[in-house]
Amino acid sequence: MSRGPDEDVPDDERDALLTIAHGAVVTSGGVSAQRALVSATEFVLARGLGPVAYGVYALAWRIAQLLIRLVTFGSVQTLQRYLPAYEDDPERRARVAGLAYATTVGFGLAIAAGVWALAPWLDEATVEHPSFPPAMRLFGVLVGLLGLVMVSAAIFRAVGSARGEVLFNKLLRPGVRLLGALAALALGYSVVGVAGAVAVCGLLLALAGIPFTVRATGVRPTLRGARTEVGRFYDHAAPVAMSSLGKVFQNRVDILLVGTLLTAVAAGIYNVVLVLVSIAWIPLLSFNQLLPPVASDLYSNDRMETLDAVYSSVTRLIVTTVTPILAVQLVFGRELLALFGPTYVRGYAPLAVYLGGVFVGSAVGATGWLLMMTDHQYARMALDWLLAVLNVGLTYLFVVEFGLVGAALGTSLAIAVQNALQVVLLRRFEGLWPFDATFIRPLAAGVVMAATMAGVRATVGPSPLAVGVGTVTGLLAYVGSLLALGVDPRDRLVVRELAGRYRTDIAEAVPF
Repeated sequence: MSRGPDEDVPDDERDALLTIAHGAVVTSGGVSAQRALVSATEFVLARGLGPVAYGVYALAWRIAQLLIRLVTFGSVQTLQRYLPAYEDDPERRARVAGLAYATTVGFGLAIAAGVWALAPWLDEATVEHPSFPPAMRLFGVLVGLLGLVMVSAAIFRAVGSARGEVLFNKLLRPGVRLLGALAALALGYSVVGVAGAVAVCGLLLALAGIPFTVRATGVRPTLRGARTEVGRFYDHAAPVAMSSLGKVFQNRVDILLVGTLLTAVAAGIYNVVLVLVSIAWIPLLSFNQLLPPVASDLYSNDRMETLDAVYSSVTRLIVTTVTPILAVQLVFGRELLALFGPTYVRGYAPLAVYLGGVFVGSAVGATGWLLMMTDHQYARMALDWLLAVLNVGLTYLFVVEFGLVGAALGTSLAIAVQNALQVVLLRRFEGLWPFDATFIRPLAAGVVMAATMAGVRATVGPSPLAVGVGTVTGLLAYVGSLLALGVDPRDRLVVRELAGRYRTDIAEAVPF
């Protein structure tokens, strides 16, 4: 792969990189706001409900989140695969969107009915608290509503609009949950009241989202003539859905086992750990925002050399941006957990273990998306289920033996093995390989950053002041180390081009 001056980057690669990087910038702002809203919600509820009630809420909400991953039955990923491919055929786009909405409605109703019936059994198997069954039933209804919101957001994403996807998925979804939580707590309600308020807000968002999406994207969902698309749609959606189900058991079984084998307080602590971990996933999520439709287009046009180059460059950018986040959380994890209350500092060891999985998952880039965009969804499904079976057994043993640390260890191992195997499959099937010597530079700079922050923490002492001073000092050390080691020409290209674009946009928006 050529690593010459940035001026020699081919035009199609340049366009693809800038499209993905611009989507990442837009998305990172949205995802950061999303994580801030999520963190604010958990902070308010952890303080307002108390450790036991918060643990009940956290378990019910995390189970709902698992179901949200399944409710679209692969429709979100299928929209990414086919809406870009049908760019010149609006009728086929409309039918694909109609199937996505109809599929989500059907599975949403089925999930709500299943949760309603199984809520008492779930309570007996986990926290045994009177508030859990009614809260779980309300969240069961919420699952289908948020599924519709996800489909609306996926349509924006598939047509290349990062802003629309960010608005629905990254801002409004967590925003309505925070609004519902604040309203319920202000009225004096506890777990059930919070769940009810969040469900009402979700209903309003779902009802408003569909017509807004139609007006903004021009994709008008319909089931008229959908029979011609059903086979192709579900040939892609079904294995993706089975992969999603496998991934629930592969890297989300920890949540269920913590609630079943440990205490409600432990469930609350682990939920706060997951809040911090979600921040570390921001770079991967951001760069993956527009990579799927770009990859689908390149693959459909047999431009595999360009796809390989783009995959490598984007993966290095992910590593470069995730490294400082991981360093901050490893060095100052105890102080960050303490913001939620002294009880939650017990989550530092699970946090540190979990971040290892985040690093591996981020360092290999968009392996899962690329398998789906290159029509290897069945291979991914088989891999997901193979590792799911292995992970359930190992995580159970780890939780029994090590408690919360075991839950994080099982999930981290599953993430690491999954992504390592997906890299191998991409190399075997399509010849895609992201790594070269340039990946060493951000890793070395990250070591310098971590050492710098550890020195500040040792000097100032564990405190919020140390977090602020250490983070700023560490970031300066990270950037300085990167510049000293050398920045890849493609990375310079992305920074220079986007900086110029944003300067122009700002100058036009705010004339002097």
